[in-house]
Amino acid sequence: GLNYKDCGGPTPSCSQTTRGVNMEAENMDYAAWIGLDWGSQKHAICLKPADSEAVEHYTLEQKPQALHSWFMNLVARFGSRQLAIAIEQTRGAVIHFLLGLACVHIFTIHPKSLKNYRDAIHSSGAKDDPTDAPLLLQFLTLHQDRLKPWIPDKPDVRLLLRLVEFRRKMVGKRVRLTNELTQLLKEYFPEALDCVGKLDRVMACDFLAKWPTLEKLQESQPETIRTFYREHGSRRRHVIEDRLKQIRSALPLTTDAPVIEPSVLLVQSIAPQLRSVIDAIAQFDRRIKELFATHPDAHIFSSFPGAGPALAPRLLAVMGSDRSRFGSSLEVAEYSGIAPVTERSGKSKWVHRRFACAQFVKQSFHEFAAESILFCGWARCYYDQKKREGKSHHSAIRALAYRWIRIIYRCWKDRIPYDEGKYMKALQQRRPDWIQSSPLSES
Repeated sequence: GLNYKDCGGPTPSCSQTTRGVNMEAENMDYAAWIGLDWGSQKHAICLKPADSEAVEHYTLEQKPQALHSWFMNLVARFGSRQLAIAIEQTRGAVIHFLLGLACVHIFTIHPKSLKNYRDAIHSSGAKDDPTDAPLLLQFLTLHQDRLKPWIPDKPDVRLLLRLVEFRRKMVGKRVRLTNELTQLLKEYFPEALDCVGKLDRVMACDFLAKWPTLEKLQESQPETIRTFYREHGSRRRHVIEDRLKQIRSALPLTTDAPVIEPSVLLVQSIAPQLRSVIDAIAQFDRRIKELFATHPDAHIFSSFPGAGPALAPRLLAVMGSDRSRFGSSLEVAEYSGIAPVTERSGKSKWVHRRFACAQFVKQSFHEFAAESILFCGWARCYYDQKKREGKSHHSAIRALAYRWIRIIYRCWKDRIPYDEGKYMKALQQRRPDWIQSSPLSES
């Protein structure tokens, strides 16, 4: 008879409801603390009510019905009072379920933190899923004053983040398929690489589906090939005629059937996959563009040099819209993994890149910094200076990304777009070492 709207369950405004609560965990009067160790088949749960010292242990199946039934039982037992849940992940089936619950505060415990805590208690190093639930509960109850609930961003920002992350995965898949296809064509049909140009285009996929071998291509009428190029947007007559001459005069790299036949089968398998990925990326681009244009911070992230239609939405998504999420640019740099880690032991000192971090966030800042070199004068000079100091390409890009994070953070925090002239004036006043040895010092 209970319904979610009446008992604090999933509602369209659940994230806004959660945001309106005082999120200082130590001041929250929780009805119960829960340690939830998720699994692909079953979830181990430890629950400690606030009015009892007894700890309850049980398991749940990874089924929507089981999760909903469990939550409804909690509501019937504790009413609309807040519940604190400690869990290792920040995404996945369980998190997607918990995101819809307005009376739940989620505390995400980093797996490395939990591992260190487990090792401190169990010196044998043994690891067993059922024991992680009580560890999560203990970690939460004993260190609640040091933890803050994980607050999901607004639905439109979470949607944008998921879209740009999935798009980046599709781009990676496109690169893998084109690399595989390139290597395969080099081994039996290299003329195709000259006839289609870039392989990450629809024309290339359709060309290889129609003519997977040089023999079939040379059997086709010249007008058929001309029509194909025109239908796929290639209308420069001299380019088409040059390709036709090349096709007529081409000699096969090999006529060995054991090489050609399997290669053709593989090409005919890869080409449709690649075309599907290209179409999917185009769909992602349309939706991202539509969503990004409606966000009030779009003009801020579009103002950064090099942040085009792909990177500007990514920067917006990883920063989010909650200005209280980060207290400083250093927090952003550490969260993203761009900030280096310094380890000291006795007389030893080791500075290295951060491994435990939000990988997609790190990738986004890294790729933006690399792109900014092509559009921003001071970014190019800073990168060149790091290279002269002996830094590798990626080390120099990370150093540049660290500097960009400070700029992005300030623009994001103050809700103002980036002003190249204003920043250059500030650089000329401060005159750091790297700018004094660059052409910018003369301007």
